[in-house]
Amino acid sequence: MRAWVNRFGLIVAAWALTGPTLAAPAPVAAPKRIVSINACADQLLLALADPSQIAALSVYATDPAYSYLADQAKAFSHDAGAAETVIRHEPDLVFAGRFTKRETRSMLKRLGFKVVELDTVKSIDDSIAQIRDVAALLGHPDRGEALIARIEQARAKAAAAVPAGAHEPTVAVYQRRGYVTGQNTLTGELLRLAGFADMGGQLAGKTGGFVPLERIVTAKPDLLVVADAHVVAADQGSALLAHPALRELYPPERRIALPGRLTLCAGPSLPEAIETLAAERARMGGS
Repeated sequence: MRAWVNRFGLIVAAWALTGPTLAAPAPVAAPKRIVSINACADQLLLALADPSQIAALSVYATDPAYSYLADQAKAFSHDAGAAETVIRHEPDLVFAGRFTKRETRSMLKRLGFKVVELDTVKSIDDSIAQIRDVAALLGHPDRGEALIARIEQARAKAAAAVPAGAHEPTVAVYQRRGYVTGQNTLTGELLRLAGFADMGGQLAGKTGGFVPLERIVTAKPDLLVVADAHVVAADQGSALLAHPALRELYPPERRIALPGRLTLCAGPSLPEAIETLAAERARMGGS
């Protein structure tokens, strides 16, 4: 009996070595015609895709207020918005955001288009994961890893530059119409990384919200983080930031300019966002 078992074992082993094997699954072909209807997806495509893969970008792609890569986007069609404009480009992949119009996303899916919806980035690690996923989907994981390496380098350098035990100046991010970013946000993480004490959670909770001018004046953070250090009351949204009380308490030297395009989407803009805040902290020394 033992001899038969041994012979059976040899037969099985021989079949395993010489018999037919299951073919490895064929690699998924990278998309050839991609349309983005999301400002953040625009930037990831510009940073990670081949130019020939980009069929069209969103209507926001060339707006410098939204896009870190606005100038680069001008080389591509940037008219994608409603479903009709997407269909015209005959894409094999569409990038949208979770907050892109639901009707547009639903229609594209019903018509058989592959739609990938990007989540909102709330941390550096969120952005890194998103970059890695999108780069793999586009067929260029190496480009994703190269961008991630730049982000990690900037993050490590900023963290190392903060003096041990140094005082952390208090800051509040004050935006149009008095919006303050909250504690659990990408901007909050970037501020803490650079050595600032973000008052966003105290003023506006975890996710952020509108804060009256009186609360900012009463709380008196050491610094204000604004999109532009030299505010002009061009409309109602910016008029609050040019209020005489804020001008007196926060002259340009007590304001940190952090353009929205650096933090709105993260991704390609993250290294510059980190470096900008690190440079502001270094300007203050150990104070």
